[in-house]
Amino acid sequence: MPKINGLIFDAAKIENCTLRIAYQIYEHNLDRDTIYLAGIANNGVVYAKKIKTCLEQISNLTVHLVQLKVDKKNPLAKVQSSHDLSKLSKQSVVVVDDVLNTGSTLMYAVKYLLDIPLAQLNTAVLVNRNHKKYPIKADFKGLSLSTSLNEHIEVHFSGDIGVYLS
Repeated sequence: MPKINGLIFDAAKIENCTLRIAYQIYEHNLDRDTIYLAGIANNGVVYAKKIKTCLEQISNLTVHLVQLKVDKKNPLAKVQSSHDLSKLSKQSVVVVDDVLNTGSTLMYAVKYLLDIPLAQLNTAVLVNRNHKKYPIKADFKGLSLSTSLNEHIEVHFSGDIGVYLS
């Protein structure tokens, strides 16, 4: 694991960004009663839970959490879901991850959901690195960060909570 050089975001900034993203998601879903947050395992699920908590505090939306497992080393392998995907039919779904790096993980998670007739599909990330290899974007993002390809972004949601550059 690379040595961590610097804190970019502390816990308070993560919470502020999460609340702002929750408001954006809510505003984008004012006509809905229910939405689904599909967190990409592992940190994406943790971040989706944080967004879910904020949404439940600021809105009357019923928020369901779905966990998607994407093999980041072999993204062509079958994506696994914690829920029966037929429940997402005609629903608003937001795919959530902690960092959008090349876009491959988010792209394959979205591809997995495209077989379902969704009402709408959006994406949310805490950090967007701007190094995409795939034509996917974050609809809701906490921080856009231009880094070199040699640098690494690490998000810690426990212990020394923060976003770190290494």
